Amino acid sequence: MSAKPFHLAWFGADGFGVKSWGRTWSGRGGVDWSSPQMWIDMAQALERARFDFIIIEDSSYVPDAYGSSFEAYVKSATATPKMDPSVLAPLMNYFTRHIGIVPTLSVTEYHPYLLARKINTLDHMSQGRTGWNIVTGSSHRSAQNFGLDSQIEHDKRYDIADEFFELACRLWDSWEEDAVVLDEKTQTWADHTKVHTVDFEGKFFKSRGPLNAPRSPQGRPTFVQAGGSPRGKQFAAGSANAIICGVEGGPAAMKTFRDDVRAMAVEAGRDPDDAKVLFLVSPVLGETDSEAQDKQARQVAFAEEHPELGLLHLSRHSGIDFSQWGIDEKIPEDATTNGHQQLIVQSRGKTPRQILNKGLGNFEFVGSPDTIAAQMDEVMQEVGGDGFLIANHDLNRRYISEIADGLTPALQRRGLVREEYSFDHFRDNLLEF
Repeated sequence: MSAKPFHLAWFGADGFGVKSWGRTWSGRGGVDWSSPQMWIDMAQALERARFDFIIIEDSSYVPDAYGSSFEAYVKSATATPKMDPSVLAPLMNYFTRHIGIVPTLSVTEYHPYLLARKINTLDHMSQGRTGWNIVTGSSHRSAQNFGLDSQIEHDKRYDIADEFFELACRLWDSWEEDAVVLDEKTQTWADHTKVHTVDFEGKFFKSRGPLNAPRSPQGRPTFVQAGGSPRGKQFAAGSANAIICGVEGGPAAMKTFRDDVRAMAVEAGRDPDDAKVLFLVSPVLGETDSEAQDKQARQVAFAEEHPELGLLHLSRHSGIDFSQWGIDEKIPEDATTNGHQQLIVQSRGKTPRQILNKGLGNFEFVGSPDTIAAQMDEVMQEVGGDGFLIANHDLNRRYISEIADGLTPALQRRGLVREEYSFDHFRDNLLEF
């Protein structure tokens, strides 16, 4: 038994787009991809399983990193099409009562006032269950859609993020908690002396404020971030309530990452327990261990037959064209990118086949629900916390059910994850343990 329970969340890889099509369990995924129903079903299933939150990943461009063409991305519906997660989020919230919903919004594609106002609205509408997945952008194609010739240099993007975050927080705080008084005798809806301009002028942004709506139930949203580079980890440790980790190397590397982030949080003046590190995993489940192992073997065989599907993702995330190397050719040690730094660091000296065979996440979980629950318990004891972020590119309702109705009950029987929500607001549940 672990000393304390850990958290479960879901990473909606490839965002509000085609989740699965043309496979055995895809259903009408290729036809109904733009309907919110799949996401509503997911949210209700994961709330039933008492997950903390769901992230809706996003990007605002058509990738063409692989082969210098968007042909393969469009043909296979890989990371394209993709629609606005902030439009989907309130629908998911409307049909649930407890689970947090976290749209992805980029600091290089919004002005802080517009984003702060949008998130404030969503948090009001969800009664305190909205988060913000803070991303800085990584693709030149995305930057070109917003009037730039190329993407801003990696570390400078985080300098922008620091200032953006500071201004957004000031805007969320521009109405004091008790500004709304609802005094019918004096016909005073709100006390104007408790609403303040922010008068912010920084290096990158300027805003007078205040927001034109009162403080939302959480005050500020729950913050999620995925910084893996040294600069990204610094930003995440100073701002995020949940940090997405995709580090390689098993439990030892996971523990090192978590310890580093917690130390950085202390340096930033934060309580390290307010910065939960959640590790990306993609469990393969079966009724028995052998059934799960057979399923994994089929997945590996499919990936071997269709390596391009995996290379499309590697190219998109890294900004490097993986078609330039043979499947068994080592990536040069001097390969660099202005995109996701952690991915390219982990790729150097390896072949594309080795990278693809690693799969998605920090640790390989294959087996029955009880077997994987025991493995997760063992890993969390070694790492020290704080939980797992489930992800799967080829998502269908069957996989959601395997996790929500198979794995989670096995974890609950062991006392490893919550059986009920304790609080009304997203952040309170996330920081409960």
